[in-house]
Amino acid sequence: MSRIEPLRPPFEPEVKAQLESMMPPGVEPIALFRTFAKNMVMTMALQGWGAYELSRHLSVSLRDREIVIDRTCARCGCEYEWGVHVAFFAERAGLDHEQVASITSGDHNDLCWDSARDKLLIHLADALHDASDLPEELWSPLRSEFDEAQILDLTMLCGWYHAISFTARAAGVSLEEGAPRFSSYQRAEAG
Repeated sequence: MSRIEPLRPPFEPEVKAQLESMMPPGVEPIALFRTFAKNMVMTMALQGWGAYELSRHLSVSLRDREIVIDRTCARCGCEYEWGVHVAFFAERAGLDHEQVASITSGDHNDLCWDSARDKLLIHLADALHDASDLPEELWSPLRSEFDEAQILDLTMLCGWYHAISFTARAAGVSLEEGAPRFSSYQRAEAG
């Protein structure tokens, strides 16, 4: 049940324009954005950073981005934002069912990961979630795979989705209609 009820149409003109600017053309605004719109100054301030994190200007690929986002949201227990990203981006990012299941409740050593890069991304998200830092034994392989700009983007991406997860959970944002649930991605095998 929502603790902060999302705005519902009809929207005031300023709210309508803001919500439309945050969504692809013709797509209704998601519940999280309608919840954010209860604080329009905050919503307007967040839009630029949020748009950057999902843009082609981000220095990492769509796949890299989605692995970090999905893992971060799963580790935060944010089924809402995890579900939005799995529904909209998992297939485009080339993530199969087993990989999404691993991102959700497995780890970087699961057998479905044959790419060292993918494993590093999961390990990065876990380290930041668990210790708010990247240990030295992870730093060297990260620097071999990612440049400094990419590491900065990845750490900020992880932090951004911690904030999104905290807000969505604390506000009690209800799952989007048709969005997957964690239970849809039960792991078939352990790594």
